[in-house]
Amino acid sequence: MTQTQPAETIPAPRHAPVAAPTAGQPYEYRRRPLVEPDWTRFPGWRHITREQWESAQWQRVNCVKNIKQLHTVLGDTVDESFYADLEADQQALATMSMLVPPQMINTMVPHAPLTTAALLADPIRRYMIPVASDRRTDWPSHPYASRDSLHEHDMWVAEGLTHRYPTKVLAELLSTCPQYCGHCTRMDLVGNSTPAVDKLKLTLKPVDRYDAHITYLKAHPGVRDVVVSGGDVANVPWRNLESYLMRLLEIETIRDIRLATKALMGLPQHWLQPDVVEGLERVARTAARRGVNLAIHTHVNHAQSLTPLVAKAAQTALDVGVRDVRNQGVLMRGVNATAPDLLDLCFALQGEAGILPYYFYMCDMIPNAEHWRVPVWHAQQLQHDIMGYLPGYATPRIVCDVPFVGKRWVHMLTDYDRERGISYWTKNYRTSIESADLEALNKRYAYYDPIDTLPAAGQQWWHEHRDD
Repeated sequence: MTQTQPAETIPAPRHAPVAAPTAGQPYEYRRRPLVEPDWTRFPGWRHITREQWESAQWQRVNCVKNIKQLHTVLGDTVDESFYADLEADQQALATMSMLVPPQMINTMVPHAPLTTAALLADPIRRYMIPVASDRRTDWPSHPYASRDSLHEHDMWVAEGLTHRYPTKVLAELLSTCPQYCGHCTRMDLVGNSTPAVDKLKLTLKPVDRYDAHITYLKAHPGVRDVVVSGGDVANVPWRNLESYLMRLLEIETIRDIRLATKALMGLPQHWLQPDVVEGLERVARTAARRGVNLAIHTHVNHAQSLTPLVAKAAQTALDVGVRDVRNQGVLMRGVNATAPDLLDLCFALQGEAGILPYYFYMCDMIPNAEHWRVPVWHAQQLQHDIMGYLPGYATPRIVCDVPFVGKRWVHMLTDYDRERGISYWTKNYRTSIESADLEALNKRYAYYDPIDTLPAAGQQWWHEHRDD
């Protein structure tokens, strides 16, 4: 009798795939090409041609400056309750007057039906057209909020010239922008007065102001870096801006010049005008010959703001010789204060628009801004959560601009009372108003979290001490 041999068992491959569920990643990258939203979906712009839309002059003339004009654009797509909400904010709470270019309005609710609920939830609307119901009623302002929260005016060494850092100055050439952001850190100077804020005014003629800047910089060779801002340099007549920049380039000690303009995003049509492009190329060539780094810094807070026109404006600046186009955004609740929102924005900036993600600032402690601000611990968590996804050179730093100190990475604090929301910071240089202060480098400087984000005990402490 023949014994049956057992069948041979074939061992499974050592690396055979295992059919098991995967946990996935906290963030899944998907490429999203930029799209110019259809502006004709707005009742007020149904007959606007592409030629009109791409005209900087048309954009400026048709900026929305008041509720009546906004109603003309939106028509009956939103309820009257929205306009009443906006009116209440404008009359009592807004620190900035309304000024929104069509380009920016067109990025609100870009790919869904325009309804009251959709507009209220829109991230661009939340900071460009704030309404009263957005703001907190318990703590609309922090007790230590101030209209010049960074004390830039206190550090003027000439009208509009702030010397805060040892080697860098901020040159405010004017006090207007093509658009006014609700969270503007320079709300004490920039824009028209509102019922809530009587604005400061520049008093010198522009030519005298610019002369004073140049005179100071020639006399202080320790300054090598000039941020040319305002307001927004897009509102300086180009011939005047070019003249100012060429004068800066004649100063041997100036090695970096940065042009600050939110209009690269909010009004890209300006930066695509032939006279501006040709003039920027002249400045860029002169800077290259001098070995000076010329860059543009813009201010984009959400991926919705990036469109093909914005990318074209950025690429044009690079094509004519500007070394870098970089983005400095602001962290704001309801706008971008989540890791997916920040990563979506940074991938759109770096991958689609040719703009380098650079900084995200914590929103400054200005009046009526508590609904936007995030606590330091939240900013630290966001920095942690965005690491590892972007190229290292395109991973932005999240910074806290501490009064009297300046920009500090959010993990650089020296102490942190989480219950009361008070962080403490140190610095390694004196500002222009501290030259005689021997203790300036030994002090700890305080920064304050929004009170509504504190634990109950911390909120109670502030209620008990709010009048101290």
